[in-house]
Amino acid sequence: MRIRQEKPFHYGYNPITEIDGKHSNMLMDFGILKMQKGQQEVNEEGKERAYLLIQGEVVLKWEDNRAEIKRTSCFDENPWCLHVPSGVEVKVTALGESELVVQKTDNDRAFPAKLYTQEECRSEQFGAGTMNETSTRTVRTIFDYSNAPYSNMVIGEVIDHPGKWSSYPPHDHPQPEVYYYRFLPEQGFGVSIIGEDAFVIKNNDTVAIPGGLVHPQVSAPGYAMYYCWMIRHLKDNPFDERIFADEHKWLLDKDAKIWPER
Repeated sequence: MRIRQEKPFHYGYNPITEIDGKHSNMLMDFGILKMQKGQQEVNEEGKERAYLLIQGEVVLKWEDNRAEIKRTSCFDENPWCLHVPSGVEVKVTALGESELVVQKTDNDRAFPAKLYTQEECRSEQFGAGTMNETSTRTVRTIFDYSNAPYSNMVIGEVIDHPGKWSSYPPHDHPQPEVYYYRFLPEQGFGVSIIGEDAFVIKNNDTVAIPGGLVHPQVSAPGYAMYYCWMIRHLKDNPFDERIFADEHKWLLDKDAKIWPER
């Protein structure tokens, strides 16, 4: 379902999905931490957490570590993301107007905290060379089962090029997923399809995707569409593959004949 953000986010943490509250079927907390210069937020709750900088400049402190990170554009720059286990205190201090994605879930495993740098992010062009380039997009994977098997979460970003599709060909997976959107320019829009339902998506909207439903997306011509994608692993069933709809698998063939042929 679509979660429309009707008003600007307030300063502080803005909850959007909650394990024990609204949209609990996502099995994770997700919200936007909006901060003004000089504001400080401290969190040491008993959940695994990820702090992804969307834009701005902040100082992060955790354990005996300190990092000053900056991101001007989520469309043009790779992300910074701090990932910590349950109980580790994280202190965020804003050096200017800043916004962060915060993802949290239950996890009893102990693992080393890690700051994923912009250089470490795995950035790939999905869809290139297929379907007449109509689904070429940039997919950034920060951590998933391949590089953080101890985590109960996955987090990454997608940049939809104007007028093009992503999460395509249509695919699903048993694990629930959340998409959080931004547009460039901000008045842009796109469409999110979840199962058989289509939703118009605008800046700062979120969609909550239950496991087992296909979820292709498209951005309107003229508008770049960013979304942060967050997946919650299931017990004994981590997310490690996309299950493409059988009737659309033929589109993956680089030699597929697509009208009009060129």
